[in-house]
Amino acid sequence: MLCLFFLAVVSACDSGTRNTTHPAPAALTPVNLGVIVNDDDPLSQQIAAYYIQQRGIPDSNVVHIRLTPRRQVMKPAKFIPILEQVRAATPASVQAWVLTWTTPYRVGCMSITTAFATGYDEAFCAQGCKPTRASPYFDSDSTRPFTDYGWRPTMMLAGENFAAVKDLIDRGLAADGTRPDGTAYLLSTSNKARNGRVRFYPGIVMMQSDRFRLKIISSDALRYRTDVMFYFTGLQEVEGITMNRYHPGAIADHLTSAGGKLVNSPQMSSLEWLEAGATGSYGTVVEPCAFVEKFPRPDIVINRYLNGETLIEAYWKSVAWPGQGVFIGEPLARPFAEAGEPDN
Repeated sequence: MLCLFFLAVVSACDSGTRNTTHPAPAALTPVNLGVIVNDDDPLSQQIAAYYIQQRGIPDSNVVHIRLTPRRQVMKPAKFIPILEQVRAATPASVQAWVLTWTTPYRVGCMSITTAFATGYDEAFCAQGCKPTRASPYFDSDSTRPFTDYGWRPTMMLAGENFAAVKDLIDRGLAADGTRPDGTAYLLSTSNKARNGRVRFYPGIVMMQSDRFRLKIISSDALRYRTDVMFYFTGLQEVEGITMNRYHPGAIADHLTSAGGKLVNSPQMSSLEWLEAGATGSYGTVVEPCAFVEKFPRPDIVINRYLNGETLIEAYWKSVAWPGQGVFIGEPLARPFAEAGEPDN
């Protein structure tokens, strides 16, 4: 039994846990973040105005576009000229983007966050259970993804209304530099098809337990916890998430097929994590099959977040094949910044 456990730990500790105790270089700041506003969507305008003010985003980083709101999926032919417009209007200093809407969340067969980040490319798509194009940004030490790779990682400030997104933004701001004394909850569920990330859990405990509290729990639900900083699970529907309290900056997601269908999803939408109090989440917009490479790796995102990276950096770097997944949350949240570092 001991040998089997040791082998499991070694397997779980492959690439993704290096540089565990090394602080990250300077993280992204408001100067490096572009804000994309849909002028045909009053809610997008309201969200953008508040976020720009609260985070101090430079006016030169704000790009205005027009696209049909409330439509969940964009056609690539309509998206491509919009992306060209955005790229032309974005200063070279901008290394990442944030979208100030909830729909559309998909472009053709890709998530809209990856389509903006990389350009529309069907190599990120899959008909059936197949691998997709890999990310050069995966588990990298890059602090300038556009400079290094020509990619601008993208996240959505998503929510059903302005009050919900305002609360999300406020949580991101409140998180900065707090170094919260929370817990990472790593759930092993009864759903074998969605429980693939459990193999990383022993490695997380081995590499991180000396600096953060972690709990591996065999259960389909977590309730009545008041200190949630990370919550990773795998289920079609996750019960009881509103019964917990989440620290500002908390990350929570569930491995399932349609979590990235933010509205009218046949499964639990990733948006429900933000509504429950998390500051970042993730889900796939088309059938990914059970490839763990298409979902955040808990060992990587926990390690990089604890090392002081922003939410958008740590989360994006944790997904090896990001083409089918949408990232939602407040991108500049940085709860584990070192004391004395510049505020975001």
